[in-house]
Amino acid sequence: MSFDLQKILESKRALRRELAARPLAEKLRLLDVLRERALSIRPAKPAPDAGVLREEAPSYSKSDKPA
Repeated sequence: MSFDLQKILESKRALRRELAARPLAEKLRLLDVLRERALSIRPAKPAPDAGVLREEAPSYSKSDKPA
């Protein structure tokens, strides 16, 4: 596999030009397809406490300190 940055960048520009030239109705249809894909990937309901980090409070009693 070769890594030709100029070729990659030109390919991206060409794709962007192609997408920009499409009719508005086609662009809206593509948005609907992307939305459906995103909904199928995303879970229906987030898990409770999703993304919340829980830690135990530190104990400051004398028995926890090394002698």
